[in-house]
Amino acid sequence: MKNNDAKRISRLIAILTQMQTKRVLTSTTLAEKFGVSVRTIYRDIKSLEQAGVPILTEDGKGYSLMEGYRIPPVMFTENEANALVTAEQIVLKNRDNSLVNEYISAVNKIKAVLLYSTKDKVELLANRISVRQGLANTNTSNSVTLIQNALTTFKVLHITYHSKNKNEKTERDIEPFGLYYSMEESWALIAYCRLRKDFRMFRLDRILKIAQPELSFTPHKMTLEEYLDIKRKEFQHP
Repeated sequence: MKNNDAKRISRLIAILTQMQTKRVLTSTTLAEKFGVSVRTIYRDIKSLEQAGVPILTEDGKGYSLMEGYRIPPVMFTENEANALVTAEQIVLKNRDNSLVNEYISAVNKIKAVLLYSTKDKVELLANRISVRQGLANTNTSNSVTLIQNALTTFKVLHITYHSKNKNEKTERDIEPFGLYYSMEESWALIAYCRLRKDFRMFRLDRILKIAQPELSFTPHKMTLEEYLDIKRKEFQHP
């Protein structure tokens, strides 16, 4: 398969997903999103129609899919959809770019299977929710997704970490154990540090570099709740 053909197939699938996410889309909107000409979008729409996709053309508005074309494997109630879009607004304020991108992708797939009447209400609700961050902290991270994968597959991570208290940078091999989030400080990784021979909490916005060598570790038997209980008791009894 030629590279151009692969790109076109990928774009056709993406257009179909977008059409399932939104009620009406114009050719101009699609052209801008995918970086192609409006004429190319016309050809893509025609190809989808020839493949049996029931696309409706609304004069002066754009394209939409016939209601009920895709029967989702799971039907979401209106309240469930509202809960998801509310959570979306919170995640969009998150300071980890990888998590935001993956969540947006997932929510778009969920929106694609909603009925038109529910989509309209979901979009209205999304425009009526405002979330304020706890602190004006501009520090960001882009590693939650990588850490999540390493945590669930028991893979060692190699990090360059900046310790603010000691103002030093250290190279460490760590064993991901859990993720901790607070609105004030954003994400932190709880991990067993092979350098310090103990569990440590690493703020993601202080991880300067992160890599995943081909090293595995034996899962720790302690649960996250047990670890947090230990820490709570340490704070209560200094």
